[in-house]
Amino acid sequence: MYIPAANKEDRLPVLHKLMEDQPFASLITVGSLGLFASHIPMVVEREGGPLGRLKGHLSRANGQWKDISASVEALAIFSGPQHYITPSWYPEKQETGRVVPTWNYAVVHAYGYMRVIEDGEWLMAHLESLTNIHEADSAVPWKVSDAPASYVASLVKGIVGLEMVIERIEGKWKASQNRSEEDRVGVARGLAELDTEESLAMKALVDERR
Repeated sequence: MYIPAANKEDRLPVLHKLMEDQPFASLITVGSLGLFASHIPMVVEREGGPLGRLKGHLSRANGQWKDISASVEALAIFSGPQHYITPSWYPEKQETGRVVPTWNYAVVHAYGYMRVIEDGEWLMAHLESLTNIHEADSAVPWKVSDAPASYVASLVKGIVGLEMVIERIEGKWKASQNRSEEDRVGVARGLAELDTEESLAMKALVDERR
């Protein structure tokens, strides 16, 4: 990934936080069929290696898992806040007119060698972890054990697990860092005025990177 110096984020806790906050990843592999992508929720285990470990699962009907090469790196992409930035928000527009639109975003790329797992105990533990993470904010969290054991067992037979120790990781936070302080203030103001969930998330990122 191309990362200008101003946009580089290499603090591991910050990268892990985005991955945890935005766990729906694009998993990209290369095999005999060429490039293959699936979009799946993944669990980040911060202590699973120097850079962490990722766990996920695919449907057995998804041919990607059969075509994963253990000797070729896989890529998991986690996308954070993103938003269109109009040049109308830049004071520079009034001064010189030398402005164009852009797009702000935060993204993490995690690379590693994927292991396919078909062990039933591993799969159950993964599903329980995944469920507990995403049910944590519910008033009455649903648990895997709430479903009939025979029903869950039949579903587990229809999936395969994936595990990847992260070998390298990249973060790119593009949040108007290349603009003047006046333009960054204008971007933050414009995003605030839109007052949408997406615009306010990007405003927070712009303010943080100021």
